[in-house]
Amino acid sequence: MQKKLFTSESVTEGHPDKMADQISDAVLDAILKDDPRGRVACETLLTNGICFVAGEITTKTYVDIPKIARGVIKEIGYANGDCGFNWETSGVAVAIKEQSSDIARGVDSYKEKDSTGEIVSEDLENLGAGDQGLMFGYACDETKELMPLPIVLAHKLCQRLAEVRKKGIIKGLRPDGKSQVTVEYVDDKPSRIENVLIAAQHEPDVKQPELKKQIIDKVIKNVIDAKLLDSKTKYFVNTTGKFVIGGPQGDTGLTGRKIIVDTYGGMARHGGGCFSGKDPSKVDRSGSYAARWVAKNVVAAGLAERVEIQIAYAIGRPEPMSVRVDTFGTCTIDEVKIEAAILKVFDLRPGMIISELNLRQPIYRQCAAYGHFGRPDLDLPWEKTDKVEELKKAAK
Repeated sequence: MQKKLFTSESVTEGHPDKMADQISDAVLDAILKDDPRGRVACETLLTNGICFVAGEITTKTYVDIPKIARGVIKEIGYANGDCGFNWETSGVAVAIKEQSSDIARGVDSYKEKDSTGEIVSEDLENLGAGDQGLMFGYACDETKELMPLPIVLAHKLCQRLAEVRKKGIIKGLRPDGKSQVTVEYVDDKPSRIENVLIAAQHEPDVKQPELKKQIIDKVIKNVIDAKLLDSKTKYFVNTTGKFVIGGPQGDTGLTGRKIIVDTYGGMARHGGGCFSGKDPSKVDRSGSYAARWVAKNVVAAGLAERVEIQIAYAIGRPEPMSVRVDTFGTCTIDEVKIEAAILKVFDLRPGMIISELNLRQPIYRQCAAYGHFGRPDLDLPWEKTDKVEELKKAAK
């Protein structure tokens, strides 16, 4: 019997990095709503008293970026000056330019335009990748979401922390917060929870002993199955003893700085590129979503207990440079057959991923906090297990 510990973390929607992700994706959604072919690479920086939005955007529509940014900040919960950051009075600066023509020429596959220059048809089969890069997707059978248990629990804890704040179930909480969960695995299967860590921003007059008790009772034990908790499980709440200064007042936030939180909690490798603020022509986003889609279907089809998929691209080329399958010794048929089945069932060219998963729609801000994968609360196209029967047939 082999015992090992694995830890994953998550952050609330009021964490400054996650605020930046949500603003960037809110801008993307607003553009895709009116211009599905818009090219967006939107970055956000937040610090004390200011939100700075920059990037490269090519679109036929207009969106009010300051208004969008302020709306996101307000909805998250920075609605007054008590938190040190305010949606209405903090500054919003914008610096946007068009996408580089050198990048655009590698991606564009447009075949026909009308007399006004409007695109009327395109060849998605030959849509080139928006950049070079490598993307990973992962799935495993240890949760119903086909995700690793540590990151699933970490996300749910942060979602619950936001819920008890917004509903007033726990008084005196502010928007910033983090969670961390350590799971004990026995022979690579989750067995119990070793420890749980919560950092919850709070008002100055909140008493720490009472806050800790409420968080353990109303957050941790509300989320985690009692069967996973035992007398040896340790609980840590606000380990510095105080967390009043938070959000952009306490820490600068940047788009794309929580890529492990966004994906698999460190259980799988990561190619390096973030998702938020990028339209689906960027394979950092669409390629990673496709890799998760493939991995989830492989596990759902019973071809492996866990699998990691790597896809690599070159800018301007539609065909992947490589596809790699690793089942960590859990496959039920040879990995070579699994890879062959994947290549037969899934078309991993960027344009075909965009078409098959319908990625040119405003669906991105909703997953900019609490993870892009394993979200049964959202109807995300890359979470579908719609290729299971095709994979089983192809694998034979």
